[in-house]
Amino acid sequence: MGPIRGFKRRKKAADKKVVDQNVLPSSATVASSLGSQPQPLDWWDTFSKRISGPLSKSKDSKSFESVFRISRKTFNYICSLVKEDLMARQSSFTDINGKPLCLNDQVAVALRRLSSGESLSVIGDTFGMNQSTVSQITWRFVEAMEERGLHHLNWPSAEEEMEQIKAKFEKIRGLPNCCGAIDITHVVMTLPTMDPSNNIWFDREKNYSMILQAIVDPEMRFRDVIAGWPGSLSDAVVLRSSGFFRLSEEGKRLNGKKLNIAEGTDIREYIIGDAGFPLLPWLFTPYQGKGLSDLQIEFNKRHAATRMVAQMALARLKEMWRIIHGVMWMPDKNRLPRIVLVCCLLHNILIDLEDEVLDDMSLSHHHDTGYRRQNCESYDQSALIMRDKLSLYLTGKLPP
Repeated sequence: MGPIRGFKRRKKAADKKVVDQNVLPSSATVASSLGSQPQPLDWWDTFSKRISGPLSKSKDSKSFESVFRISRKTFNYICSLVKEDLMARQSSFTDINGKPLCLNDQVAVALRRLSSGESLSVIGDTFGMNQSTVSQITWRFVEAMEERGLHHLNWPSAEEEMEQIKAKFEKIRGLPNCCGAIDITHVVMTLPTMDPSNNIWFDREKNYSMILQAIVDPEMRFRDVIAGWPGSLSDAVVLRSSGFFRLSEEGKRLNGKKLNIAEGTDIREYIIGDAGFPLLPWLFTPYQGKGLSDLQIEFNKRHAATRMVAQMALARLKEMWRIIHGVMWMPDKNRLPRIVLVCCLLHNILIDLEDEVLDDMSLSHHHDTGYRRQNCESYDQSALIMRDKLSLYLTGKLPP
């Protein structure tokens, strides 16, 4: 299976329904949708009582936000997204006592698995169900989110939205007409070393890993992602293999308004990335080498400060959805890219819904611990010239 790409799909009518995110569904409403399964008015009061194991001994076990790391408002919204798919066919999911699992139960199990990164056995013991049940529920949730949540991850199509993004990027450290920041992170895996087919996943830092490439906006929202390429590939190769690269080269992306910075000099729309990427007319990277001029040093400082949003977004993604944090034990390499994509969708949903749990999260930019920065020597000559002119413009030294 090839890499999974985040791209824009036509919104379905179901996606446009207005959801009351602040009020739990009433007993009558949920009961009618789930057939004969009776539901308590406050689902969490009942569900929290089934928590056992180490989590039950924690003082946080009674707090919904501590267990699932999202607010009730966001949880209710996610339930509304996947309800049609999870409840479309009669499921036989039950706990160890044979009690059927309702929609909220299933979403809770899947979210705990994705957010905690705990093993299937630990999740099963915590909520009183078999490992196979946890696995099946999680995968059905991933499939449903792929279909119903994809509208939360798209490249801006409206000029007004893109202009807002540019303005916010410029406010960081003055880079004009910037549309995004790109970065790459590795999802580390444990794979059988005796299987030669796994060598492709063996990366430069002597880990088995899968790559996630992401482009983010100033609010750390993912705008384009691609996951699934082996860790042995360089950042530049992954970029050139992406749909974003093809669209940009064909003039179908980053093709909006140009900014006139001097007579006869226009800056097109572009994104920024670190030195692991090639310097392109639509992708500005920092100056490399020793003996840089003051002008080049100043550009690099502005570039690094602006690019930080991509690093922080990936750090928050891994911190929030810990199933892709640390080392995964022999994951299904066909399913893993889809799990990564859903984690990115959930990351964006928290931002879109302005979930208050984000206010309590510390901001870090360390997302690839143990990985050294790559250096790409490839560059486009016209991009070299344009970067120099942009550097002069930023310091007020470009002739009008």
